[in-house]
Amino acid sequence: MSEAYFPVGPGLGMEENFLSLDDILMSQEKLPGRAESALPRLAVLLGQGAGSAESIPEGSKLEIPLWLAKGLHDSKRRIISVELPKIYKEAWRTVFSADANVVDLHKMGPYYYGFGSQLLNFENPENPEIAQTDSVCSLQTFIARFRRIMDSSQNAYNEDTSALVARLDELERALFQVGQKGLNDFQCWEKGQASQITASSLVQNYGKRKLTEVD
Repeated sequence: MSEAYFPVGPGLGMEENFLSLDDILMSQEKLPGRAESALPRLAVLLGQGAGSAESIPEGSKLEIPLWLAKGLHDSKRRIISVELPKIYKEAWRTVFSADANVVDLHKMGPYYYGFGSQLLNFENPENPEIAQTDSVCSLQTFIARFRRIMDSSQNAYNEDTSALVARLDELERALFQVGQKGLNDFQCWEKGQASQITASSLVQNYGKRKLTEVD
């Protein structure tokens, strides 16, 4: 039986894949910012007015969806400025460095890693050092949490895993599901319920990507 929808993976780094549901949802996440000039007819869109003709005054503080912030951001015209969300600032980087596993990433931002890479699209008073450090911090956070995620996925056979994935961001949840599928496939093979074990879709897609790069 064919699937009605074949999942499309998110983009890599600063590039978004607009066929990916994860990237579409991530683009709705909001950034703190400031209007560097008056923004006509955007008050309703940003939840700051009732009339379609209302403008946002210069200097107003904003909460801007990522997709709109990328569209308005222009270093030459100074339409808006974007600030780092608190979870990517130094105080939180210290928490992650101490013990990344204690943080509820899903509560802080369900697309922590992908959203963090999108911050590199914006100029910020703390750039380039902070933006570069955030990328490193995201990688270190991922490495610190990866082993526990995969260990949990391999030790939860036929169990309720809702508590295990509740604190994970969407990328981590996808990895957990891959680990669970591998465990279930192995158990089926071991019981003689499957004729062979196949490579996971992540491994297959990685192989196809490497072949494309060679071509």
